[in-house]
Amino acid sequence: MNAQDSTQPVGIRILNTLGAGLSRLGWRVPGLEAEKLTRAACRHTGLDDFGGDHFRKGLERLLWSLEQEAHLSTLGRLTARTTLLGYLRDRLQIQNHRKLHPDIAAGEISRPLVIVGLPRTGTTILFNLLAQDPANRAPLAWETDIPYPPPETASYRSDPRIAKCQKRFDSLYRLAPALLAIHEMGSELPQECVAITAHEFMSVQFFTMYDVPSYQDWLDRQSYVPALQFHRRFLQHLQHRHAGERWVLKTPGHLATLSELFEVYPDACIIHTHRDPLRVMPSLASLCYALRGISSDRVLPEAVGRQQVRLWAGHLERALTARDELTSNQDQFFDAHFEDVVRDPIGLIERIYDHFDLSLSDEARGRMRAFLGANPRGKRGSHHYTLEDFGLTPNDGRRFEAYRERFSIAAETAP
Repeated sequence: MNAQDSTQPVGIRILNTLGAGLSRLGWRVPGLEAEKLTRAACRHTGLDDFGGDHFRKGLERLLWSLEQEAHLSTLGRLTARTTLLGYLRDRLQIQNHRKLHPDIAAGEISRPLVIVGLPRTGTTILFNLLAQDPANRAPLAWETDIPYPPPETASYRSDPRIAKCQKRFDSLYRLAPALLAIHEMGSELPQECVAITAHEFMSVQFFTMYDVPSYQDWLDRQSYVPALQFHRRFLQHLQHRHAGERWVLKTPGHLATLSELFEVYPDACIIHTHRDPLRVMPSLASLCYALRGISSDRVLPEAVGRQQVRLWAGHLERALTARDELTSNQDQFFDAHFEDVVRDPIGLIERIYDHFDLSLSDEARGRMRAFLGANPRGKRGSHHYTLEDFGLTPNDGRRFEAYRERFSIAAETAP
């Protein structure tokens, strides 16, 4: 498997080749230095209050890892700089808006529904279905991508940022066409929490997009409370002019943060999805491989496979430990198995609502059924992968034995 030659447009390959040649001559652009990025963000916005300095630790760790480990291509350096600069600008604008409207800080976030679980375990379809309930408020991709100014109810479905965000996704698919069958992205689809905590530079999203193992090792040793506190401020910003009855949220990254999640959202309702991890790993590795191939010409599939097994085995171990320790929060968990998501998603959601004593309206059911009808499995093409593609074998399943036993997870036929 070769990320460089198989799918990249000719123009991108030329840009990367030219950039590599110039780099060997000592020309390196763009710069990925923390001070230069923060100064640029301040210059672009005319603001200087980032809402605290905790984010700088993660930013500096990430930038070091990008420079030393990620083997960024010219395109990779350009896109990384643009992405990180955007997060910094968002912080400045959100903080400034909060100071101008101090009532935002009083905005309540009560009993959010939070979907956690390994990637590729049904989290996305549940997220999309729950977002169909008019009582639920999901952070959509466009408002997460361009959060300032906060969205307004009157223009929520017609905001010009929707089209602008969709153009970015369309560009991403042109750079990596394989992504279309792997993971659907759209400006009006719900967005994961990793895109929010990325503004605090504490997000597993970066390790998915770039080969930054030192950054991820650092992240795994941190308390996520500061990132989740920023996450709460971000949600308060989004709901300021367009609120809902409750938030519905999702990210596999929360597997590693369950204890911290309850510190920030003590009444959270957790939907924990389950599936055979050995079936999940190559699918997840293929997603990571495709994303990293946009920014680097040196992506090794076997290395990606090993990294993903190690990462998610560790996250699951932390989740099991947290669930053992959260003795007073057991009723706030609902365990959902992948086969139930596939067989009867509406019935599963009905059980979820019953468990958390929520009311599921006929309108919500109708919208959910309509979404399923418009989005059948395989609509965007087939996603082909094998364990061997990423240097994995059935023996890698041993890392997940305790998890499978804990939740009675049946083994699936490996791809």
